[in-house]
Amino acid sequence: MKKTLITMAGVALLLGVAGCGEKPSVTVYKQGQYQGKPDKQPWDNDRFKADKGAWENAVKARNLGQNEYVRIAQ
Repeated sequence: MKKTLITMAGVALLLGVAGCGEKPSVTVYKQGQYQGKPDKQPWDNDRFKADKGAWENAVKARNLGQNEYVRIAQ
């Protein structure tokens, strides 16, 4: 019984000490320059094939579908 209690206390102590450590974080921002993936335009994909006008029309159509006043009048 005493050996089990000492073992459990030792494990609890080890877990407590292990939880106090801090991992170094990976920074993607160094010395004023962003080191990550470059951003793309929202219309630069397979669906719109870099056609900004088609993307804008799709956004407008989606917004009209979400407007309750337009939906009630139909």
